[in-house]
Amino acid sequence: MTAALVAKALTARLGGVTVLHGVDLELAAGQWTSILGPNGAGKSTLLKALAGLLPHQGEVHLLGKSFDQIPRRERARQLAWLGQNETSADDLSAWDVVMLGRLPHQDWLAPPNEKDLVAVERSMRYTQSWEWRARAVSQLSSGERQRVLLARALAVEAKVLLMDEPLANLDPPHQADWLCVVEALLAHGTTVVSVLHEISIALNANRLVVMREGRVVHHGASADPATHAALCQAFDNRIAIYPLNGQWVALTAIPGR
Repeated sequence: MTAALVAKALTARLGGVTVLHGVDLELAAGQWTSILGPNGAGKSTLLKALAGLLPHQGEVHLLGKSFDQIPRRERARQLAWLGQNETSADDLSAWDVVMLGRLPHQDWLAPPNEKDLVAVERSMRYTQSWEWRARAVSQLSSGERQRVLLARALAVEAKVLLMDEPLANLDPPHQADWLCVVEALLAHGTTVVSVLHEISIALNANRLVVMREGRVVHHGASADPATHAALCQAFDNRIAIYPLNGQWVALTAIPGR
């Protein structure tokens, strides 16, 4: 399987504490990989290190090249990022925020061209935010703002898309819509990597990376019983995974019941 992202002996420290411990990982190109694990497992730290947003030791390769070999502008075109709790200038319109995703493709101070306009409209329609494109971000709800930020990441049209808690503030119907967006991206050959707390949704991914205490404890197909066992163990067997209507769902075990 061709790898879109490769980490070799990846180590990261936050506040003087080692959060990632020599992670080795290959993420398949053209597939959706979801990173799961309990709080404090190092999921977001790993994703930030893979995106080049966090100082680290070890190596990261993007589409066959070391980060050090890829100019920043080219890297920004190949890899898009959606972080959790991201903010944007409240006086910008939703359309302006999404257009920021086109900056890696534009010359300095150049106005948007036709390709930029098409990419922004398509991304906003994918996330169902086109109807309020003229509204200021300050006028949007948390869920609406999250859909605008997702549209901004999609507008990059990158080969690799990393998303940290992309479902934050989205209600269940829009979480389902997000799944449809991911499926459309995969159909076009995009590599998607997500950190999710919504385990049942993450189980729709092609592959799962299970983390605990800053280490990858399992990496496998999402439908593999070994993957399910590793995931349940990572959560101290407080969850159980069952088939339902052709998909997998995770249920939480309530103590004493």
